[in-house]
Amino acid sequence: MHEADSALKLMLDATVALVREVAQREIIPRFLRVSHGQRKNDGSLCSEADLAAQQFLLGRLSEIHRCPIIGEEMSPAAQRARWQDSNDDTAGLWCIDPIDGTTNFINGLPCFAVSVAWISGRRARLAVTYNPITDEMFYAREGNGAYLNGRRLPLRQVTADIGRAVGGVDFKRIPKQLADRIAVSPPFYSQRNFGSSTLDWCNLAAGRLDLYLHGGQMLWDYAAGSLILREAGGQMCTLTHDDYDQDDVWRRPVIAALHPEVFAAWRDWVRQNTPPTGD
Repeated sequence: MHEADSALKLMLDATVALVREVAQREIIPRFLRVSHGQRKNDGSLCSEADLAAQQFLLGRLSEIHRCPIIGEEMSPAAQRARWQDSNDDTAGLWCIDPIDGTTNFINGLPCFAVSVAWISGRRARLAVTYNPITDEMFYAREGNGAYLNGRRLPLRQVTADIGRAVGGVDFKRIPKQLADRIAVSPPFYSQRNFGSSTLDWCNLAAGRLDLYLHGGQMLWDYAAGSLILREAGGQMCTLTHDDYDQDDVWRRPVIAALHPEVFAAWRDWVRQNTPPTGD
């Protein structure tokens, strides 16, 4: 094992342990005890558990590796400033979502996750996403595969036929014309949405979903999941970019699939049914 990869493995192992700890200390004790959340400027919810978990991670991630940290519950100005600072810093950047699926968390739905990625050169190199209710720890480091609790992903052989595929589709921010076509005449067999983008990526990587579509995710929604899917052998692009990493950092659509034939068919179908920008 090369020295750089060995260092990355140590970082990953420490991050896995830290994510489990923050879930046990700050999140699970508040589950089913938080009755409401505050509405942020973008309309999303934030609970006291989100803030407590983020504060815990902010205080401890620097012990693993010292570099700038972006958290979902920071102000947009702080997030953008830290992203810009990280571009001039060879140490990289931590990106954290203390609870992805806050609406689920507040309403007692057991589908939410803690998600942490370490980014270097504008691309995730280390990723951890943990659902504390199911005790499912998804993780990956660049070039070494993706895993769920020690089992290599994907967990099953997936279909090569888009007509038999199960799709994860989040209808938020999808153009109306495209959303209507998916609702009325989708090219796949069945559709699911669980309310947690970070877990959607992981369920796709695991083979529980065959394809995925989201109209626009923030950095912390896709940073960890995109690496986990890549390391599981999946492919991704956006509505307008074949190179997923070249689209807007702060509002990035995703078209993805695990099997290459399903990916090609899904990408082409989505783009054919998406109106040109400005229409």
